Amino acid sequence: MNMTGLYSIYQQYPSVQTDTRKLQKGDLYFALKGPNFNGNAFAQQALDSGAAYAIVDEPQFAVNDRTILVDDVLQTLQQLALHHRRQFSIPFLAITGSNGKTTTKELIHAVLATTFTTYTTEGNLNNHIGVPLTILKIKSDAQMAVIEMGANHLREIASYCEIALPTHGLITNCGKAHLEGFGGVEGVRKGKGELFDFLRSHDGTAFLMNDYDYLHEMSQGIRHRFTYGTNDGDVAGDVRESDPFLQVQFTKGFQGEIATALVGSYNLPNVLAAVAVGKFFGVEDAKIKTAIEQYTPSNSRSQLVQKGSNKIILDAYNANPSSMKAAIDNFAKVEGDRKILVLGAMAELGDESRDEHQAIISEIGRHSWKAVLLVGGDFLHSSHSYQTFARPEEAGEWLKAQDLHNAYLLVKGSRSMQMEKVLNYL
Repeated sequence: MNMTGLYSIYQQYPSVQTDTRKLQKGDLYFALKGPNFNGNAFAQQALDSGAAYAIVDEPQFAVNDRTILVDDVLQTLQQLALHHRRQFSIPFLAITGSNGKTTTKELIHAVLATTFTTYTTEGNLNNHIGVPLTILKIKSDAQMAVIEMGANHLREIASYCEIALPTHGLITNCGKAHLEGFGGVEGVRKGKGELFDFLRSHDGTAFLMNDYDYLHEMSQGIRHRFTYGTNDGDVAGDVRESDPFLQVQFTKGFQGEIATALVGSYNLPNVLAAVAVGKFFGVEDAKIKTAIEQYTPSNSRSQLVQKGSNKIILDAYNANPSSMKAAIDNFAKVEGDRKILVLGAMAELGDESRDEHQAIISEIGRHSWKAVLLVGGDFLHSSHSYQTFARPEEAGEWLKAQDLHNAYLLVKGSRSMQMEKVLNYL
């Protein structure tokens, strides 16, 4: 079946699913394969559960006229998404970066949705499967699309751009994340910069954080640029307060102040980005302010959690050297005399992992804490005198035994560490 024929079927059944456990009646089931699973084997189960069609790439599973045999299911999913993308002439804003992608995406979506019918990435479905699935959820009434793109190696962002065809783009920052795959910070900049490469060659528009010189270098040659920053830019603002919630005061491009429900001054660039995008697309200041102030973080991102008399900053969705340092520095500035660090190891740092964990330990030592708990990974192989635990549950048991009252905790670590489990013991 050619793409025109498949797209005709998609138009009749515009809900795509890759997981039979989440299948709804009338869905199109795409039988993806991975190292430890073969979706083809579940094609019949998908049909029995009400799927309209199952798209497979192994002939033995093409059992009836409701199975569509293709050469490669993943490539077909991506090509279908590209075909769907080409039906739209609306702004497609792509967002990537080392830190803050999802929060920035959520804030921008909240702002744009006050004025436009806006579709965006759900959660952090930002990979080679998530990007096409996001595009295929965009309906004909769309006026804006916001697509998050994650990457841990070169050419990954470029491949997503070939599917999403972004007209606008934003790189939050380029820090020490996924060093193993990118081969160092320069590799990170080159990889994330693939978004700007696409915009440059397609006369797109880039949103730039003015404070980061490297973004100016990376965006050279892009004719259309809209800037934001702390001192200068089309939109300019700075931290008024961040103990614990971030309040932003503006000096250019926006009238008034914004009091967020986000913990930490490190969220300032995320807020400035959302204001800049809103202003660029003509959203009223009052609507921008309301949208950002009403946004409540979830999914263990910059959340403030109360457990009895104890307060916890839960920022355990992800961690890399850049975001870990920012979180520690921010927590050090928060008022409190019973502050406890509970930090999980950082993943995907390759040969630099031990050095980066040791650098974080040095950062910890610059401040005074009631206690420091380090969990897993190369924290266990570093030189320090802090409490260490192999798993977050063990750290949780230690905290429970302390019978804490009026304590203030920062809980952070890479997703694989599942540091949020510590909260079960408080």
